[in-house]
Amino acid sequence: MRRSPRRLAWLIGPALVAGVAYLDPGNVASNMTAGARYGYLLVWVVVLGNVMAWLIQYLSAKLGVVTGQSLPEALGHRIQSPWGRRAYWLQAELVAMATDIAEVIGGAVALYLLFGVPLLWGGLITGAVSMTLLIVQSRGGAKPFEFVIMGLVAVIAIGFGYGVFVAPPDGAGVASGLMIRFDGTDSVLLAASILGATIMPHAIYAHSALSRDRFTAASAQNGAKAAATVSRGVPLENLRGISTSGLLRATRWDVTIAMLIAGTVNLCILLLAAANLAGVSGTDTLEGAYAALHDGIGPAVATLFAVGLLASGLASTSVGAYAGAEIMRGLLRVRVPLLTRRLITLIPALAILAFGVDPTLALVLSQVVLSFGIPFALIPLVVLTANRGLLGRFRNHGITTAAGIAASTFLVVLNALLLWLILTGR
Repeated sequence: MRRSPRRLAWLIGPALVAGVAYLDPGNVASNMTAGARYGYLLVWVVVLGNVMAWLIQYLSAKLGVVTGQSLPEALGHRIQSPWGRRAYWLQAELVAMATDIAEVIGGAVALYLLFGVPLLWGGLITGAVSMTLLIVQSRGGAKPFEFVIMGLVAVIAIGFGYGVFVAPPDGAGVASGLMIRFDGTDSVLLAASILGATIMPHAIYAHSALSRDRFTAASAQNGAKAAATVSRGVPLENLRGISTSGLLRATRWDVTIAMLIAGTVNLCILLLAAANLAGVSGTDTLEGAYAALHDGIGPAVATLFAVGLLASGLASTSVGAYAGAEIMRGLLRVRVPLLTRRLITLIPALAILAFGVDPTLALVLSQVVLSFGIPFALIPLVVLTANRGLLGRFRNHGITTAAGIAASTFLVVLNALLLWLILTGR
């Protein structure tokens, strides 16, 4: 039976929450630094990263929709060796920690820019707000949490997009930035950082879990039998009267909307820096960029930039904590309360702030760590979603699998090139 667009619209939301990972403070730092140092040179990286992100997030969501399992759960069932599961968990956990560092530091910097709050106290406030958001998720369910996150996404979009309309970029410069090229080791480092911030491993883990949680909760309203069917990983043919094909159709719209928003905002950040901060001294830090925007374009643009940064940190840190808990549960089969985990994962970020490490440098390097974690999430995702035994008729088409392999290969080669350039000092 054909369902109305309004009915399918109810299913939209998981990708918008997972998409917050593409708008975190690490993205802001990487894109601002790239625009300020190299102008429009790395526009192509943002565009390419967003195209790959659409495919990757859709595959992640599809895995959760069709099987009722998250990616960490699926891997936890298939990695037979306990030590193998622990090793895989360790690298995924390091990625999640790098995410936490970026998000908490970004929120702390924003509070400092807006209100003069010391960075350490700003980190504590950011962590406290993230705990509040996690309480909403754990007690209120998926939908209220999604509404809160989507509200923050709207603030992020306005905060980072406004400056591009006030001081628009050069069209010819943007066009030239679509050519694939680099300019030395540092530009490769920034490209890897942008990709690490755009295609975030924890977003791949989280999206499958968000889709699983949303549709499992919905199926439970149809009775215990439907809920049990989901938990066993059988295709959800009768979820609230909507077929799996209908769920996947809604999921494609969900991912498309989320990636359009994330890609546009990320591009706006880079273009804002390229058009207004290129060659300006001190703009390779978030504080310097804020000051330059304030002096060059006006206090309104600078203030909205800081507000967007704050919303970015608050929204993404809660999603990161959710992803980290799912990684541990799926791979180690250990459940740690979200709030307890949030307290523990705050420690590295607060330590960085307490010891006075440059926040922008920490943000950029955290995105490089994320970039190296991408293949460990992406390659298994492509393999699992191409598996007929797991997804049945909903497995990937050959061209989808080929695109996933191409994206994985590109990212692995880029990271290998980055490592070689760093080790040889070129």
